[in-house]
Amino acid sequence: MNKERLIPLIVATALFMENMDSTVIATSLPAIAADIGTSPLTLKLAITSYLLSLAVFIPASGWTADRFGARMVFSLAIGVFMVGSIGCALSSSVTDFVIARILQGMGGAMMTPVGRLVLLRTIDKSALVNAMAWVTVPALVGPVIGPPLGGFITTYFSWHWIFLINIPIGLLGIFMAMRYIDPIRSDDPERFDLYGLVLAGIGLAGIAFGLSVAGLNLLPWTVVAALVAIGAISMTLYVIHARRTASPVLDFALLRLPTMRASIIGGFMFRLGIGALPFLLPLLMQVGFGLSPFQSGLVTFASAVGAMGMKTLAARIIRTFGFRNMMTINAVVSSVFLAACALFTATTPLLLIMIILVVGGFFRSLQFTAINTVAYAEVEPPQMSRATTLVSVNQQLAVSAGVAIGAFCVESTMLLRHVQELDATVFAPAFLVVAFISALSAYFFWQMPDDAGHEISGRKAVEISSRKGVAKAAAKAASEGTEDARDQRLG
Repeated sequence: MNKERLIPLIVATALFMENMDSTVIATSLPAIAADIGTSPLTLKLAITSYLLSLAVFIPASGWTADRFGARMVFSLAIGVFMVGSIGCALSSSVTDFVIARILQGMGGAMMTPVGRLVLLRTIDKSALVNAMAWVTVPALVGPVIGPPLGGFITTYFSWHWIFLINIPIGLLGIFMAMRYIDPIRSDDPERFDLYGLVLAGIGLAGIAFGLSVAGLNLLPWTVVAALVAIGAISMTLYVIHARRTASPVLDFALLRLPTMRASIIGGFMFRLGIGALPFLLPLLMQVGFGLSPFQSGLVTFASAVGAMGMKTLAARIIRTFGFRNMMTINAVVSSVFLAACALFTATTPLLLIMIILVVGGFFRSLQFTAINTVAYAEVEPPQMSRATTLVSVNQQLAVSAGVAIGAFCVESTMLLRHVQELDATVFAPAFLVVAFISALSAYFFWQMPDDAGHEISGRKAVEISSRKGVAKAAAKAASEGTEDARDQRLG
């Protein structure tokens, strides 16, 4: 297998492990809580410690990779995630579980951005779309396959295996990484911005944790608002600090690049809707339609099938239409399929639901691949580590915001309709709101230059070839016109 296929698969394996683990626990909360002697509500609050750890440590990932080498940091991150997984499986109290989840968050914070950095430094830009297509699939498949897998393992085996299943996957990932990834590191690592890391860590943790807790409806709104406010103040102080620093942990100067700006702002809005989907859809299936967790997981798995079907066509579609045209139109198309979930009722045939989810999954996955790839179109090699850190932070905040907005819409609908308990009718407005926000991202993608990312997509080669074809046709027509004129004179 060539490097263009092998390296993305190694990175994708680690990302799949992380994405699946973060959602697989949701189904098994009651069993875990009963076993360690606590309530599912308390355990939910403990699980959000993973998001807290993730938000705090992601900003340090870029500098760490430059200083110690991306391959080494990526392998160690998998190792730390595995140790955290073992800790979760051996937990006998809430305290043990929280510590183990924080350790997992530290590993996960390094795995995602550093894995993407490995990809960018190993794969040629011309092959980047195909590589990103392979890496994008776990991000979509993990959250969808997690709940049914968690339900299956908890029902037929034991909840401990939810975490222990990470060990063989992680060991394989470390072996493959150390064997096939080149040991690339920065020759001149920048000075570590500790003050900036503290400000950014507090800011991101406050915002991400506050939004995530809001989605779970665990704390009073005053506490949630205070968390988000503290995070916002800290991030404002960080922005002021970053302007005076030569090597900030989060480099917002990268937003001057049109493709990075579209990927960050447009990508945030698009991901917000998609981040709400794994939260809203299982609730609709289980609470609204009365399906079991395992059954609802099998239905929602349809979107993962669409995502997997996309990876072979992504490069061809982007090369044909170009990043700007494709991303602008596809943002709207994907949002339409997201909004279609608002039409689902208890009488809607499951086959129709699955078809909509399969097709929608295809377009969403295509958009993710394009967003993740075009972000780096104008980034120079020395700035790659900063770019991957910024993109990873943006993704984390978008997903947290999506869950929070989805939950807020559901609760607001219940309040307006004076409904005390969840039913199938209160989900439709939430799907429509997040779909509308996702559709608005098309404006930011349209702001990109017409030739955005042509070097990556191969679109430039298509246009050059097309222009050569037009020139040949024109030359041939001129030649034929000359021959016709000569024939007429001779006649």
